[in-house]
Amino acid sequence: MATSPRSSATGSASPEDPFYRGQLLDGEFVMSTGDGTEPFVDAEDIADVAVAALTEERHGGQAYELTGPRLLSLGDVVEEIARATGRDIAYRPVPAQEYAAYALGKGLPEDYVALLNLLDGWIEERRFATLADGVQRALGREPRDFADYVRRTATTGVWR
Repeated sequence: MATSPRSSATGSASPEDPFYRGQLLDGEFVMSTGDGTEPFVDAEDIADVAVAALTEERHGGQAYELTGPRLLSLGDVVEEIARATGRDIAYRPVPAQEYAAYALGKGLPEDYVALLNLLDGWIEERRFATLADGVQRALGREPRDFADYVRRTATTGVWR
């Protein structure tokens, strides 16, 4: 799974989450992130860094900010998934109030929708739109790209 600061905070904002997966299956991904970008990081990179940090002494006292190798908008994310699945999927950015009505209409709890809108606003502001070298410093290799995650995940059929 690829994650972003948003998914770290909510624990479920990934393309496999039922709410988001349903949107992808319906062919339209609705969010209130505008054209903001995120440094999506692959969960496998997070796990690899955690293992290294817990098992190798050279990591003592180190702090690693983990990001993927590029900044992506949600439009970019949807485009990657559409390309990998061979499906037409549109990204529809909407204002926060419209997103709240949409998400509530899909059955999400009001407090969760408020949290999503807060986090989406941060994405729209590009609050986390920076790349860091934590994966490289901790593992001695480049971070996995979101496109690699999408290609691997698409083969499972989760977005069909």
